[in-house]
Amino acid sequence: MPKIPKVPSEIFGEFSDDMKSVFETDLISIILYGSAAKGDYVYRKSDINFLIILTETGIKSIDRTFDLLKKWRKRAVTTPLFLTPEYIKSSLDSFPLEFWDMQKYHQIVYGEDLLRGLEIRRSDLRLQCEREIKGKLLHLRQNFLNSEKKAERLRSLLVYSVPSFSTIFNALLFLKNETAQHSRRDIFSNTAKIFGLDREVFEKILRLRYEKLKLKKDELLPLTRAFIEEIRKLSQLVDQL
Repeated sequence: MPKIPKVPSEIFGEFSDDMKSVFETDLISIILYGSAAKGDYVYRKSDINFLIILTETGIKSIDRTFDLLKKWRKRAVTTPLFLTPEYIKSSLDSFPLEFWDMQKYHQIVYGEDLLRGLEIRRSDLRLQCEREIKGKLLHLRQNFLNSEKKAERLRSLLVYSVPSFSTIFNALLFLKNETAQHSRRDIFSNTAKIFGLDREVFEKILRLRYEKLKLKKDELLPLTRAFIEEIRKLSQLVDQL
């Protein structure tokens, strides 16, 4: 059975060798990003995310990795993000949040660090944060109604909101000239403080995710309503930034 790494660095050498064998001189960089780069990797639970930067010639040959990617999926590696330097440069205004997060939290596995020198405009980042917050607010409301008031659905809705909101919250702290945080607890706590939101609501959701806090349906319903209301308030505040 394929061995899942206890820490991501265990596979860096082998993974790099596999990619170099496929792309040779067309391989520019292999970069670790996501939860593993943020120190949130959990053995047998977390995925390992790689950004692979290729030349324009190399990007046309990604189909040569079919067999290799099948092998690496068994070792907790998700399908890598294959990009070219040209694509990155031309997409900073389209995906500023994603590139800001990668730039803030990444580790070079092989090659050049093309993320370090990226210049992401604050206006582009603010606009995407607003779009993401308002979009997720719509999904929260919709999924709240789709839950049919069932406890497990409500719990899942709140628990799975934490990772996606933490990235947005951290970018918002940056836009407010606050220091970006590593810990999701610190991110949620500081966002509540800086934007005047209900810290207790955020803390309870974090306890649901990380401490397996037990709540009954009649407790989950008001908590979900309260979370939706706090996100609604935040969406209005982001609009005014």
